Amino acid sequence: VQLQASGGGLVQAGGSLRLSCIARGTTFSTSTMAWYRQTPGKQRELVAQINSSGMTTYSDSAKGRFTISRVSAYRMVYLQMNSLKPDDTAVYYCYSARWGNDYWGQGTEVTVSS
Repeated sequence: VQLQASGGGLVQAGGSLRLSCIARGTTFSTSTMAWYRQTPGKQRELVAQINSSGMTTYSDSAKGRFTISRVSAYRMVYLQMNSLKPDDTAVYYCYSARWGNDYWGQGTEVTVSS
């Protein structure tokens, strides 16, 4: 299974970014997909999750600002991030889980300047 994330970059506070992740080598339609993020010295934390039925879960910090979505036909999962804050600065990882197996992408870096 390969997860390739993209879309990170440098943005000013209040700006927006959209992260994308393409999943290869897995049955995408029945996989739970998620975005996590990690900053140096901290544990990786869940940002948003979407299951195979389209049900979404968000961290408190992401609610109201971020939207996770998926397009099964393209094997893609997206994270639309609006109203970005410096605290959102992190490496964002795409994650996939199916039948007890989980997989991680390589991460894409997001930097929000104040």
